[in-house]
Amino acid sequence: MRLASAFAAGIVIACSGSADAPGPAADASDADASVPSVDGGVQAPPDATLPDGAPNTWRSALYPVDWTPAFTAQDGLFLHDFSYAGYHHGQGPLGTQIPALIVDVVKDHAADASGASDATAAVQAAINHVQSSGGGVVLFPKGLYRFDGALKITKSNVVLRGEGPKDSRLYFTKSAGLSFASHITFAPVVTTDGAATLAQDGAVRADNVTVASAGDLAPGDDIVLGHVITGAFVADHGMTGTWSAFNGTWQPIALRKIVKVEAVPAGARVTFDVPLRSPLLVRDQASLKRAKGLMREVGVEHLGLANAVDWAAAWAASQVHVLELDDVSDGWITDVESFSPPSAPTSGSGAGSHLQSSGIMVLRAKSFTIEKTRLANAENRGGGGNGYLFEIRQSNEILTRDSDGTNGRHNFIQNWGFGTSGCVWQRVRGSGGDNVISSTLDLGLPAYAEFHHSLATANLFDQSTFDDGVQCVNRGLDSTGAGHAGTENVFWNLSGKGIVRSMQWKTGYVVGTQGVSALVELGGVESIGTEPRDWLEGQNAGATLDPPSLYDDQLKRRLGH
Repeated sequence: MRLASAFAAGIVIACSGSADAPGPAADASDADASVPSVDGGVQAPPDATLPDGAPNTWRSALYPVDWTPAFTAQDGLFLHDFSYAGYHHGQGPLGTQIPALIVDVVKDHAADASGASDATAAVQAAINHVQSSGGGVVLFPKGLYRFDGALKITKSNVVLRGEGPKDSRLYFTKSAGLSFASHITFAPVVTTDGAATLAQDGAVRADNVTVASAGDLAPGDDIVLGHVITGAFVADHGMTGTWSAFNGTWQPIALRKIVKVEAVPAGARVTFDVPLRSPLLVRDQASLKRAKGLMREVGVEHLGLANAVDWAAAWAASQVHVLELDDVSDGWITDVESFSPPSAPTSGSGAGSHLQSSGIMVLRAKSFTIEKTRLANAENRGGGGNGYLFEIRQSNEILTRDSDGTNGRHNFIQNWGFGTSGCVWQRVRGSGGDNVISSTLDLGLPAYAEFHHSLATANLFDQSTFDDGVQCVNRGLDSTGAGHAGTENVFWNLSGKGIVRSMQWKTGYVVGTQGVSALVELGGVESIGTEPRDWLEGQNAGATLDPPSLYDDQLKRRLGH
């Protein structure tokens, strides 16, 4: 039995469209005041108003007006606190700690801004100049920059900055030998030490764990908490015979920073900056490790990026990203836009393409913001992991907001590996998702933004629009045994012409929709082992959902605004 809906503050009603979620409690006054929606949800009574004449609104039964991160509904359901997502956990504007140095790639290193010749060596020299000086801005004046090679950044405090995505444009022509690689890569050398075994299970929503010995771990240290994907863990999730790629290996589950270390009878308590999203069991050999060398305060801003090439060449390589950021903490991408470069086909297949296959990938990162970014028109949208425009892997607290993904395969995607959690997609728009069958057959199948692999936990799609769709389901043996793609993920106030499909392991949440169809029905391969049905509340009532953005409201509460 799901939680019954209830009045909040006496004037707003939470609603439920799920067959498992009953309407208002069996109270005559509640029943008389409620107005069923066309999809079976419950809206506020037509004469109800908030102070100062505000329009009718309703609240989720899982998010009362006095919500705190400790709130748990009567049947054990709860919403995580997603407010930690983003640069410095959303506590200030982007790029507040950039060194003053500015290196102009044209004036200082003679890069060609006409696109007539290769700018790779000149721009890499500018990057090296900034890196050797302790950081700063690599500035691209207005122009078109051609790169026949690739660029790599390995140090903190480096910002790639243009004068606007339509004015400062970078395009990359190489495709051969670039499978599973990227044209611009931020990648430091990271090492781990200080391994500490958990003495007690780590609990969901706890901001600390107890370890047998903390050694020399100290406040300010970056840590990785994880566990082995044991046979028992796999069996607990009903994935025996499905999950295989990571079985028997230690996997990162939570990327955190230590706040405090203190002695306790069982060993040492390590407190960190963001609560846990999933349990860490001693049974599964849970432990934490210190991570040294993460890249910090790096950014990409006000640039146009593209890497489309000849159609056949694009299909001959797989998973070629135009931009990749690995092992980054507190970085950002803002005001970036893909475009059709001179290297793209001008007619026939691929005409007007922007990207070879994939756009931006964020890997093993935390506290990172992508905003005001528009990626579109991938050439290779076939099998093997192609056409992923905004891709996140094994990362925590990544905020993607006010951004568009158009005509990729999976326009917004979590992919490959355990541990993605706390990520937020806010006010994003997805359209034209298409799984193209082959390079020679211009025919595709609908493809959605999605949780793609290995139990992504407690992430949020917030106040976003999908004219294609978004989903979290049991993907079974697809993608090397992806299985249950997620749990505890929230779809909050989604709109558009597409579909929301939520069949998550144990529990998932769909709260408030406008236009999009919501599907949580059990039945078919993609729902196997996902009982009970996911929480579904407020179909076609998203326009009056209060608050309209869960992330914004939770951030205000945490920061005391």
